[in-house]
Parts: sequence; structure tokens; C-alpha cells
Amino acid sequence: MKIFLIIISLLLIAIVLLQSNKAEGASQIISGGNSDLFSQRKERGAELLISRLTMTLGLIFFVVSLVMEFV
Repeated sequence: MKIFLIIISLLLIAIVLLQSNKAEGASQIISGGNSDLFSQRKERGAELLISRLTMTLGLIFFVVSLVMEFV
């Protein structure tokens, strides 16, 4: 079970690093930028797949961590 958790965590790290940067510049990251920055932007194709895979791997990591704690 520990090996499975390590594999999931490594996959999760890799997938998070593959995600695209949604901020237009460093100044917007620090200052908060425009509030409607993401309103016109939709994820499509590979970006949507990576986003859903990140969410799924995060959920699996959470569940496996809980199972390991209580079993």
C-alpha cells in the first residue's frame, strides 16, 4: 500500500507540473491581477484531461492516505 501511495504522489507531482500557467504575468500573480482573468478561458483538449487527471489523482491520494491511517 505504501508503494501505491508513493506512485500516486509521484504521478500527482508530474501532472501538476504539466499544467499550464494561467496567469499572464508575474505581477498579476503577486498583486491578484484582474478579477475576470479566467472568465473567458475554458479548458479544452489536453488541458481539460490534465485538469481532470489532477483532480482524480488528488482524490485517490486522499482516500489511500485515509485508508492507510485507519487500517
